[in-house]
Amino acid sequence: METKPKVTVCIATYNGEKFLKEQLDSILIQLSKDDEVIISDDSSTDNTSEILKSYAKNDNRIKLFLEQKFRNPILNFQNALIHAQGDFIYLSDQDDVWLDGKIDKINSCLNHHDLVIHDSIVADESLTEMYPSFFEYFGSKKGILKNIIKSSYYGSCMAFQKKLLKKALPFPKTKEIGHDLWLGLVAELTGNVLFVKEPYLLYRRHSETFTMRGLGGKKRSIFQMANGRVIMFFEIVKFLLIRFLKKPNEEN
Repeated sequence: METKPKVTVCIATYNGEKFLKEQLDSILIQLSKDDEVIISDDSSTDNTSEILKSYAKNDNRIKLFLEQKFRNPILNFQNALIHAQGDFIYLSDQDDVWLDGKIDKINSCLNHHDLVIHDSIVADESLTEMYPSFFEYFGSKKGILKNIIKSSYYGSCMAFQKKLLKKALPFPKTKEIGHDLWLGLVAELTGNVLFVKEPYLLYRRHSETFTMRGLGGKKRSIFQMANGRVIMFFEIVKFLLIRFLKKPNEEN
């Protein structure tokens, strides 16, 4: 009898009290009793920690790492990821809603792909649809150069095999490359990536949204964008050189 893969969902929280319960409820209902949810909180000052403690008290699948002092969402996610024990690892934001069937569909895809990213429905704060397809709105697709210029890799829609972490961690020490973009680039450089056209997420945009240029995110200057591209190219070249210099038995 084939063993069912264990799933880990990694969440990085910071002052997420407003939408956190809705996000957690949509995740937990899709997980089996042997799966886990790893949550790293970056010293929230609202009721996020209390909400998380109340969920963990009643659900032993939830493992908390509270009162971290990163002040950096990339390092906060990295902290969650290094504790992941699952065969398949999902990333989650603190304010979206998973749609039914996400785990079953993406798990089936991860049996044959290193990283999978699915489409989402872009919604406003009350979850009213704004755009039916994130992929179409942002032109999401594979490609190293394409994603250096404009990333398609948003973590809330991503899952990957655990072996990818060994290749991708630690994340580059720069805020110019998000943890999700780096995982996507490493997956493209070392394995295979699948874009699933069906939406399995309500991608909520609101006043506290951290990212999303054109949908509430902060615009950057041309200099900042150019500097970011240079840093990305440097990190990719460094990554490839390190892999090239490794002995074959160190690759796995």
